[in-house]
This record gives sequence, C-alpha cells and structure tokens, in this order.
Amino acid sequence: MSTLEQILEHKIVAIIRGADPNEVSRIAEALYAGGIRILEITLNSASPLAVIKKVSERMGDRMVIGAGTVLEVQEACDAVAAGAKFVLSPVVDQEVIRAAKDLGVVSIPGAYTATEVYRAYKCGADIVKVFPATSPAYIKDLTGPLPQIPLLPTGGISLQNIAEYKKAGAVGFGMGTALVNTKLSVTEQYLADITANAKMLVEAIKA
Repeated sequence: MSTLEQILEHKIVAIIRGADPNEVSRIAEALYAGGIRILEITLNSASPLAVIKKVSERMGDRMVIGAGTVLEVQEACDAVAAGAKFVLSPVVDQEVIRAAKDLGVVSIPGAYTATEVYRAYKCGADIVKVFPATSPAYIKDLTGPLPQIPLLPTGGISLQNIAEYKKAGAVGFGMGTALVNTKLSVTEQYLADITANAKMLVEAIKA
C-alpha cells in the first residue's frame, strides 16, 4: 500500500510538536497502541531530523512517518533523507510541493481559502491541509465546488467533532494537542491516556 493510500485509509495524522526528542519514540508507541498509523513530526521541534530518523528506523514498518511545518525546499530534502514519507506545510509553496513530488513523497501543503486550496492542488498537492479548520461546515462549503480535492482539516479537531468533519467530506484529520499534549510530563499514565484517547478517535471515525 502506498503512503497516500495509507493516509487515506487511516485518516488521523498525529502531530508531535515540541516534544522532548528522547520521548518521541515512547509517544509514538503509545499512539500506535491506540490505532494511530500516521505520525507527523514538525520541523520546529527540537532535533526534528534526528527524531524523524530514529522513529522511522524503529517504527517505519508499522507507521508512516512524515515531516510537518516544512517551509523550504532544503527542509523537504533533509526530512526525506531522514526518512519522512510525506511533507506537510502550513502554507502553499509551489517549490516545496514540486520538491516533495520529485523526491517521491506525498505532498500536503496548507491552505485556507478556496483559491489557495485550488492553487495547491493545481501545483501538485496530493492532499490539501485546511488550516485553520474553523468548522465542519466550512469543509462542506469547500467540498461543494471542489469535490475532486482531498481535504485534511487541521486545528480544532476533537473527539466531539471528528465525525462531523468526516461527514462534511474530510479525507483525514490533523490532530495535535487534542491527541498529544507535549507540555505535559511523559509518565506511564500520560502514555496510557494517549493510547486510550487514540482508540476513541479511531472508533469515532469508523462509526
């Protein structure tokens, strides 16, 4: 199964931003135990390339590891060299999209307006991240005139509204703090809570 097919099947992209590099593998294992199969490690975290490499080597056969907050072509190249299978950005940058495609990985640029979403798709995006995702209604408004463009809302997704986002037409969901709050201490209870929360989210989108 290709990276794109795995993202479209599993849908939830767990975003790890700002975690202690030494704890990311444990967090990833807790997410995996809860059914999460797609992991984004943002480049504005500590030692992101080393973390991507470590987690990819340890879990790359079980999870799809990608890089987030990619703003420059060199960042995309470095992330893919470290093991990233997808490149996710908060903005639409044609050169970054092209670089991802040239490197053979999935491109997920971030957009908000219909014009930005369409431009990202025309530039070669495989999926377009809608950020910030203000409401399920907004995703429905975008999918009306642009049904051919796969949308991945990010920001504000929770257990309470994820089913509504799916119903509105989202093909996936980017989830950060609602799934992994990196400001909390990494204890056994913290990891157990991540697993339990992940299980509930996975069940919510299957319902």
